[in-house]
Amino acid sequence: MKQEYIEVPEDSGSIDFKKVKVVVITTVMLSFISYWRAAAVVVSDLGSSAFYALGIAEKAVGPSAPWFILFVMLFSYGIRAVYIESSSMFVRGGVYRVVHEALGATAAKFSVSALIFDYLITAPISAVSAGQYIAGLINSIFFMSGIKVALSPAWASVITAVLIELYFWRKNVIGIEESSEKALRIFQVTLALAILLLIWSVATIVVKGGKLPAFSINLSDDSLGWLKHFGWLKTIGIVGVLVGMGHSILAVSGEETLAQVYREIEAPKLKNLLRTGLIIFIFSFVFTGVNSLFASMLVPEKELMGVYNDNALSGLAMHLMGPQTILLAVQAFVVIVGFLILAGAVNTALIGANSVLNRVAEDGVLHEWFRKPHPRFGTSYRIINTLAIFQLIVIVLSRGDVFLLGEAYAFGVVWSFIMIAFSMIVLRYRVKTPREWSVPPNVKIWNYEIPIGLGFVFIILFSLGFVNLFTKPFATEGGVAFTIFLYTIFVFSERANTKLTAARDSQLEKFNVYAQNSLTAKAVGCRHPQRKLVAVRAPYRLQHLERCLEENDPDSVDIVVMTAKVIPGQSTTVQQTIDLPEQTLFSEVIKLAEKEGKTILPIVVPTNNAAYAVAHTAVEVGADEVFLGASERYPAEYQMQQFALYWGMVEADENHHVAIRTIGRTSDVRLEI
Repeated sequence: MKQEYIEVPEDSGSIDFKKVKVVVITTVMLSFISYWRAAAVVVSDLGSSAFYALGIAEKAVGPSAPWFILFVMLFSYGIRAVYIESSSMFVRGGVYRVVHEALGATAAKFSVSALIFDYLITAPISAVSAGQYIAGLINSIFFMSGIKVALSPAWASVITAVLIELYFWRKNVIGIEESSEKALRIFQVTLALAILLLIWSVATIVVKGGKLPAFSINLSDDSLGWLKHFGWLKTIGIVGVLVGMGHSILAVSGEETLAQVYREIEAPKLKNLLRTGLIIFIFSFVFTGVNSLFASMLVPEKELMGVYNDNALSGLAMHLMGPQTILLAVQAFVVIVGFLILAGAVNTALIGANSVLNRVAEDGVLHEWFRKPHPRFGTSYRIINTLAIFQLIVIVLSRGDVFLLGEAYAFGVVWSFIMIAFSMIVLRYRVKTPREWSVPPNVKIWNYEIPIGLGFVFIILFSLGFVNLFTKPFATEGGVAFTIFLYTIFVFSERANTKLTAARDSQLEKFNVYAQNSLTAKAVGCRHPQRKLVAVRAPYRLQHLERCLEENDPDSVDIVVMTAKVIPGQSTTVQQTIDLPEQTLFSEVIKLAEKEGKTILPIVVPTNNAAYAVAHTAVEVGADEVFLGASERYPAEYQMQQFALYWGMVEADENHHVAIRTIGRTSDVRLEI
């Protein structure tokens, strides 16, 4: 594709400005979301457990189940704190990255294998649970209408789950993911339901009364698994507590989503992450924990263990005070919200697993065959297809048994938590650089910091994981088998990819690039009247970009980041792509922008004179301030003189003033012209 470019004769005094043209190659524009939207995305995954956690725990430990769920919801803030610390260290964090940094490639492969097992169960359990709520609502309508027909909850849920899975499989292949805007709307509706159930349940308990479930641990043989042969273990209180918490830990799934969404949180990044964590904690504690307690107080135990075992919130709705027709409407509201959030969890599971496997594939661990983009939509459809097939198999084999899926689900959840907690302890001693935030409390003895809070979280998680190995035979057998299976695939894929991996830098970004035949503020993507231009050229000398990001708010200021692609001669052919040097440079630029949580507009400007291109771009985009990196060859004054010279050549409007700053590691020189 033949394009014209900024053409400047080597003798700058003889520039013919009428011949000056430019091609702009822009990369993908970063966008960031508020902490409310970030919380909504996580709640789309985490909040789904409120609809099935009580029934699973009730089957395992009896009437004391809501207490264990409340304990787990309180403990969840400790787990979330581990993810917050890891995210503050790695903007693109998550189990794979953290474990890889701390324990190496082998442990990272095992960790991500367990995590993928988690995702493969997340979608089926959410989809099947959605089917259970729909079947329960239809049966309630039939009963109140006098129709003596009842749907089979098991097969109704399987059919519903298959349809949900196929829908989101197609959506992900096309590439239409659930946006933060949609997640926020679902969160708002779910919040309305949570407030409604909270107020109405309290009023019902005040008027009609309600009995708190006793905290007595009744462990069934099913809940003890292989330990049922050791009857004396039932007499040890701590064993009962760990078994109860182990059967309730699935209520805090979805924490990995927090690490994935951190990349997209806007500035101030860490502060907003802490706010996100607090919102998630309060919401999940009330919606999952408190509602589980209310359901146990208001729904008779026989009904809770029977007809409402897999749809406890429907049972709560039908046992509030009020006319049956109104309560049926409330149940319908519960089912609608449940369907939205449970279906959203299916989508989140597909997106999350696809994202993790793509990250693994970029490191050469997954075979290149999986990375081939869809010929029409450009998505990693082979990974998506593989995930969807596995999830459909799980749905059909489960036959709508939520308890069975829940038992298997806990394996991936708890072991991914264990690996990231242990890795963060290792990194406390391996990486000595100061943390932006760390899990409290910490005690310093001489030169050693003792991570008391982090250690406590790890010990509890490891204890739960160890007990679960023996109390959940199906989960252990299935989880270990799948983990070994996927690990084996990773090993053989990595060997097959050795040559490709050696020739590729996996740390480089993938960019969307398109050409423009004019250099204007609109073409670049500017939206605000105030604009800053940052000229970059070296990937590891970006102090001036960092300063610009710190000082400016992208909600009111456009930050244009440009590099001049110097091409000698009078004409050239410019392709709709960027070369390795620009890809390397903008990979670091994007990482810095993500770390700050601020949007930038990155562009590449072909030219045969870099200094002239900076001045020309500043004029064309209407910049009021230009940031330059300090040169190792020339003093700041010389750089400013050069810019001022070219500015006088290209800017005809005497009223357009610009401030130019040359910034180095310890210097910041400013001039207004």
